Amino acid sequence: MQDVVEKVYEQVVARNRGEAEFHQAVREVLESLDPVIAKHPHYADDALLERIVEPERQVIFRVPWVDDAGAVHVNRGFRVEFNSALGPYKGGLRFHPSVNVGIIKFLGFEQVFKNALTAQGIGGGKGGSDFDPHGRSDAEVMRFCQSFMTELSRHIGPSTDVPAGDIGVGGREIGYLFGQYKRLRNAYDAGVLTGKGLAWGGSLVRTEATGYGTVLFAQSMLATRGQTLEGKTVAVSGAGNVAIYAIEKAQKLGAKPITFSDSSGYVVDEAGVDLELLKQVKEVERGRVKDYVERRPGARLVTQGRVWDVPVDVALPCATQNELDGANAATLLKNGCAVVSEGANMPSTPEAVEAFQSAGILYAPGKASNAGGVATSALEMEQNAGRTRWDFATAEAKLDAIMTDIHDSCVAAAEEYGRPGDYVLGANAAGFTRVADVMIAHGIV
Repeated sequence: MQDVVEKVYEQVVARNRGEAEFHQAVREVLESLDPVIAKHPHYADDALLERIVEPERQVIFRVPWVDDAGAVHVNRGFRVEFNSALGPYKGGLRFHPSVNVGIIKFLGFEQVFKNALTAQGIGGGKGGSDFDPHGRSDAEVMRFCQSFMTELSRHIGPSTDVPAGDIGVGGREIGYLFGQYKRLRNAYDAGVLTGKGLAWGGSLVRTEATGYGTVLFAQSMLATRGQTLEGKTVAVSGAGNVAIYAIEKAQKLGAKPITFSDSSGYVVDEAGVDLELLKQVKEVERGRVKDYVERRPGARLVTQGRVWDVPVDVALPCATQNELDGANAATLLKNGCAVVSEGANMPSTPEAVEAFQSAGILYAPGKASNAGGVATSALEMEQNAGRTRWDFATAEAKLDAIMTDIHDSCVAAAEEYGRPGDYVLGANAAGFTRVADVMIAHGIV
């Protein structure tokens, strides 16, 4: 079976040259499927593996827009509709200078299995642009979003492809994108985008869901060892939506988050993060982490090294891909970290993952632990379809139940394939089999 998997991986590398993140994501999944294919050889038939690593559709388009000074800019837009076996494509839009087709494909590939784990009937996709909204005026962001949606609108729909937010795409951007879609389509298809404002089809808990889910997964892992988050110190990377609400949920469960970060460095607040100040700085003022330090006695800004240099019990990588490498993992382990739950997509390098697994700590890959966001997006779609809105307690209870089910599915799959406690195998095996079984049922399409 290893020969079968290696052949598929070699084909991916040959056909997708220079797309390192995509190669990494595919290898991580394929390598863990060996026991699955050994037990169920039919998964290697009819080029199933070759089909599952090839996107169903890739769209790349020009996005021209005009800045406030009247200068014309041209960015590139992407949408990779990876797999629709389980339902309409679902996945966020990322606006960041680093965006390219390889990154979008890696994110879309991860999304396929993440969405399968939620059991919410959604396929996988991802999109975005190399546009940087940081420092741009609201008017500039609006003009960019309108140009971007003018092309994207012909490829999406409530039953076809449902984008959401990601890095660089928050409530402001979703609003502009939805407004343009509504104007172009002359229809109020609330379910075409998720992460919307509450007044126009959004769901309570959607803002909090990814961060909350990441912490809930860590709590579930700890429960397998008779522990909780109560009293544990936590390192969080990032200072965006995921990081902020991971901090909030960790505090509610009795833990003490003491870090967060952005591209300028990381903050250490030994007294525990002042959540309201952080929200004011990042969500209201759109400021930098240094602005928090200037107003928070005792907090310090560190511009050298990584947030993972701080001794903690629990690490929550919530920033971006490959932010935690082998050396960082060694430092975390040396300092006694016993739990890693990923809030970002593929934030740990292969060397870091190997270190965590070799040490036997509790380690959750992002496709499982950060699935709360897309799960609640699916709940938002459900509410839109029924023209209703649940209260916070109802939506949160549904999120809790989904995250518990994802955790239990990973545990069961790991045990089935002979590696109890291996959440990487568990997540990949559970997600893969759900998608693969339906692809087989649908025939060669």
